[in-house]
Amino acid sequence: TLYRHFPTREALVEAVYAAELDDVTASASALLDTLPPERALRAWMERYAAFVATKRSMLNTLHSGWASGRLATPATRERITAAIGTMLAQGARAGSLRGDVAPDDVTAMLLGVFLSTAADDEPERTERLLDLVVDALRPPGSS
Repeated sequence: TLYRHFPTREALVEAVYAAELDDVTASASALLDTLPPERALRAWMERYAAFVATKRSMLNTLHSGWASGRLATPATRERITAAIGTMLAQGARAGSLRGDVAPDDVTAMLLGVFLSTAADDEPERTERLLDLVVDALRPPGSS
């Protein structure tokens, strides 16, 4: 039945990946509606970390589909960076986050956290590193 909607396993994996990425990126606005920007950003980072952790097993299938051209290369980084940019801009307006940080730099920091903790079975380490990223995004002199 699945193959009526998804001609290959790779297509099914890509559809799941895309739908879950939609949820992650859309959650930024929802979090900003209910939390101060710096707390929304930290909560969103946790959600993004969970997304990345669950997608590790899918990566080989996705990479082979992207490399062969059977699957469209996703604009994942751009979408993640846009979500971060929204939260940074709102935090800068509120004075709780620095206004001089490029959203793509935050994306790079997060990817560094995820790559450096990929082999760890220590969620606490990821949490500590995410806290450090948020601390780096606060204006000097704030706590």
